[in-house]
Amino acid sequence: MRPGSSGQVIPGYEAKIVDEDEKPVAPGETGNLLVKGDSVCATYWNQHEKTKDKIEGHWFRTGDKYYQDQDGYFWYAGRSDDLFKVNGRWLNPTEVESALVTHPAVLEAAVVAREDADRLLKPVAYIVVNPDFHPTDKLAGDLRDWLAQRLVGYQRPRWIEFVRELFKTATGKLQRFKLRAQQSQTGVPRGDADKQSTS
Repeated sequence: MRPGSSGQVIPGYEAKIVDEDEKPVAPGETGNLLVKGDSVCATYWNQHEKTKDKIEGHWFRTGDKYYQDQDGYFWYAGRSDDLFKVNGRWLNPTEVESALVTHPAVLEAAVVAREDADRLLKPVAYIVVNPDFHPTDKLAGDLRDWLAQRLVGYQRPRWIEFVRELFKTATGKLQRFKLRAQQSQTGVPRGDADKQSTS
């Protein structure tokens, strides 16, 4: 065991981490985790397209981003559909969200990608404030200062959007894909929350 890691591959299973071209990545580099073992399903019942997306021969595409250290331990970096590259580096939204919610004004936060004027992906943060605080440009500036002490440059949100609530499942799981979907349709999310945008 190594605290914080998912551990090592157990007997009877294989695992590999590959890049977008299906080539193995070097230790310490983040990529897509594939696993192989007797318990991996052969197909998804009546879901041909999902089978094609997830199963490659004997290998199962987990949908998770991982990296492996020099000792063979696997470290979770996030869901493949949630991570995105900023300035050539993978950004894990949960790291930014975790830093944001340590600020006393922030009740909840969600981070997704948005294209800037040059069509490059940058992080945008959607913030639900605690009842004792009000969304203002000053608060957005305070949050930027807060993050500047806790995150490196590429991780810091380019935009901060204040919303009344975030999209979630019935069990409370954050639905980032809905924020991404609304951005692709309208440029900024609408409909579920009052919004104040600062950039």
